[in-house]
Amino acid sequence: MRIRNLLSLSALAAVGIAASLGTGATSAAADRHHGPKPTVVLVHGAFADSSSWHGVVSRLQKNGYPVLAPANPLRGLSSDADYLKQLLATVSGPVVLVGHSYGGSVITNAAVGNPNVTDLVYVAAFAPDAGESVLGLSSQVPGSTLPESLAPPVPLGDGSHDLYIRQDAYHGQFAADVSPAKAALSAVTQRPVRDAALAEGSGAPAWKTIPSWFVLAGADKNIPIAGQRLMAERAGSRHTVQVDTASHSIAVSHPDVVADLIDKAATTR
Repeated sequence: MRIRNLLSLSALAAVGIAASLGTGATSAAADRHHGPKPTVVLVHGAFADSSSWHGVVSRLQKNGYPVLAPANPLRGLSSDADYLKQLLATVSGPVVLVGHSYGGSVITNAAVGNPNVTDLVYVAAFAPDAGESVLGLSSQVPGSTLPESLAPPVPLGDGSHDLYIRQDAYHGQFAADVSPAKAALSAVTQRPVRDAALAEGSGAPAWKTIPSWFVLAGADKNIPIAGQRLMAERAGSRHTVQVDTASHSIAVSHPDVVADLIDKAATTR
């Protein structure tokens, strides 16, 4: 799916707020300690939605950061990255770009060529190199139990399919360290990912030219910890934090850890 160049009224309002907060900062070279704080853009992954960032957002806002957490379309890697590029183009001043899970692949592509993106933060996320796909990276290291947790695929008109995690499997597979009640709500409201998005190869990765930071989830059943570690090392992570007991929903269960690393990325030079 190609970007329609249309934003919802709510997204436009959020962008307007972020842009006004960023007034006076014209490039990523703005002084972090004396100028306005960078805008933090949070990109969710598959089987989640923007509400998964609520705990992180509240902590960042308390510390004075303008924040955007747009809906990730989850339709195709290149089209999702194009959507995010268009959104980023409306934000004035420096940006710290954060991705969870498949959202890591999206930020890897969307940040390329944008001089305002100063840092990439990967949260239990994929950080592909050129040509690599989420499916390919998932199979490099054994241990993911996601395939057997999926519901029957929902056929789309073009021959591709939407994928969901079964509601009865969601807590154990995706959010084992989140309360059962909260996980049940997330299971019902999860956004599906199109299977073609997971199979699409990445373009040139932004992490080769933009500093990267990683939060690793040690008990992740979607992306095994060994795979997360390999991607962090390959990307030359400036700082890596691992929470041994964290599930794939680490931004929900440990928002303080995620927010702290984002703050570190935003203020360290």
